[in-house]
Amino acid sequence: MSRKDGDRALSKRLSYLLRHRPDVAGLALDARGWVSIDALLAGLARGGKATTRQAVARVVARNDKQRFAISDDGLRIRANQGHSVTVDLGLEPVAPPDVLFHGTVSKHLDGIWAEGLRPQGRHHVHLSADRVTAMKVGARRGRPVLLVVDAAAMAGQGHLFYRSANRVWLTDAVAPEYLGFDPGREPRG
Repeated sequence: MSRKDGDRALSKRLSYLLRHRPDVAGLALDARGWVSIDALLAGLARGGKATTRQAVARVVARNDKQRFAISDDGLRIRANQGHSVTVDLGLEPVAPPDVLFHGTVSKHLDGIWAEGLRPQGRHHVHLSADRVTAMKVGARRGRPVLLVVDAAAMAGQGHLFYRSANRVWLTDAVAPEYLGFDPGREPRG
């Protein structure tokens, strides 16, 4: 396996353990989602996925979406957002830009128009400040469709927004009335 493939596999494993199933590796995240790197390395080794502190640091530093953070003292690691397990990342509400973007695929549009955007087992709906990032997110599941979120109207109605350490915008849900297609980018049949 090449280093690039190994780093990709480690990144996926870290996402799984630090966002969704720390118990699989015998880990216990603290209230803010942190776990010691030593405990993580031991848990990975127990599960037959042994790696090094240097490999973990490399994956954290090179992850294009900056999914993870290492504490200032270099002893702990956590996921920056996307958790399905209970954690409090300590994020404070922030005024959003006027519009945010959400990438999805056509097969989800009927449900989105009926119910809006829901966290789907996570703590928050994830939104992007730019079209390119949202399109990349949508493209993970097929041909992407770009939705525009009227964040200014939502904020004006009291909805809260947060920005994670890796600059992902988070909110509890987005009702259908705050959604639209990106002008000139409507999906084609």
